Amino acid sequence: MQAALNGETGFHAGMSAEHRVAEDYQRRGYPLVEARWRGHCGEIDLICRDGDGLVFVEVKKSRSFARAAQRLSERQMGRIYRTAEEFLGTQPRGSLTDVRLDVALVDGQGDIRVIENAFGQ
Repeated sequence: MQAALNGETGFHAGMSAEHRVAEDYQRRGYPLVEARWRGHCGEIDLICRDGDGLVFVEVKKSRSFARAAQRLSERQMGRIYRTAEEFLGTQPRGSLTDVRLDVALVDGQGDIRVIENAFGQ
């Protein structure tokens, strides 16, 4: 029973972090295109518009920025690449769309640190 409560708490904390990050991107002029977009390969937390391009954002929350950053594995990065490619297939310019892959870290106080181009293309 405690594990289920912890899982539910973690889920809601993650949703709250994604919402805060989406608001931050929108405040900085990046309109939200999709939240929690799911394809065959996986899920992208946030997809924002950057002019004619797109920003794919992976949100990681933990007690500290360092712990949040450690939660992004190479396997997850591969999944994000594949899922982003799948999403680009739905866009008019397809793989010719300008793309950036960011990681947004959220610490235990709710502060946000965005790492633009966190992992290269």
